[in-house]
Amino acid sequence: MQDILKILRDHGVSPTPQRIAVAKVVLYTKKHPSADDIWGIVKKSWPTLSRTTVYNTLNLLVEKGVLKSKIIREGKTVYDPCVERHHHFIDEKTGEIYDIPWNSVKVTGVNSLKDFEVLEYHVVIRGRRKR
Repeated sequence: MQDILKILRDHGVSPTPQRIAVAKVVLYTKKHPSADDIWGIVKKSWPTLSRTTVYNTLNLLVEKGVLKSKIIREGKTVYDPCVERHHHFIDEKTGEIYDIPWNSVKVTGVNSLKDFEVLEYHVVIRGRRKR
């Protein structure tokens, strides 16, 4: 709990009980949950928590740099507690999303895009995880 409070305060987020509850779910997961996934989990302990509060909290956490949001599933935003540069692998069979270290994938030719100012890029790899 102390870690959550410190993380929120260090990022300029006032640690309300609702924000703490949302942050606990999303910061301590290896998954990449959607807002509805997070709301479903938090709602078990906070039955009166609104979906709007969860969305607003997630947007604030992204704005303050606590989380990253990515659209990597067809039209669905997921939240990632890993804010360092990295790529993603999506298992087409299970839908699971895995973090791939930045240096594991080499992207070339970005500098040759003369008509564009590339601010960032992110590679999403799809396939099946070998078991």
